[in-house]
Amino acid sequence: MSAKRPEPGTLMIFRWRKWDGSPHWANEEVYLGSDRWGDWLGQPSGWRSVRPGREFIAVSPDVTLIPHADAAHGADHAVTVHRDHPKGMRVYIDLAWNVRWTDGGTDAATGWPVLATGIDMDLDVVRVAGERGTWVDDRDEWAEHSIRYGYPPETVAHLESLAVDLERRVRAQVPPFDDVTADAWLDRLEALRPAR
Repeated sequence: MSAKRPEPGTLMIFRWRKWDGSPHWANEEVYLGSDRWGDWLGQPSGWRSVRPGREFIAVSPDVTLIPHADAAHGADHAVTVHRDHPKGMRVYIDLAWNVRWTDGGTDAATGWPVLATGIDMDLDVVRVAGERGTWVDDRDEWAEHSIRYGYPPETVAHLESLAVDLERRVRAQVPPFDDVTADAWLDRLEALRPAR
């Protein structure tokens, strides 16, 4: 992805849509920086994520990794890691299409620039503390939307294979899905203390 990155500390929106172009989540974020894995965004406790008909307030800080990808296709997932989540949530990976940096204009609600966008592709990989552990989530929604939206067969095959691979890597805590990598960025978010 060749678009210019913002300066660390820049307030921004990461906007999601569905395959048919309909709006999905818009997340309030702060740009933290980049490393060998990609670019990292942070969302402190109390910041919002909104979609039509629903609002979510972050109950714990989290960071999101947008992996490096080529400019033509964008990334095929985004990794969010939580700290001290009351329900034990640690890793939540949105499988995606065309996650990219953009100059998407300004968000009407916040006045912040929309600097990253992506298509949410339903499947998620989740890791929580405790017995439940790690699993691929929302397979029912994936099956339903594959038909409703007419996902191309090659896209379906790629993302189903990716979900299984990501589940394996998250379970094994292979970097960047290990605690050490994300904790460094969570520490950076805490030190930055951005204000909405």
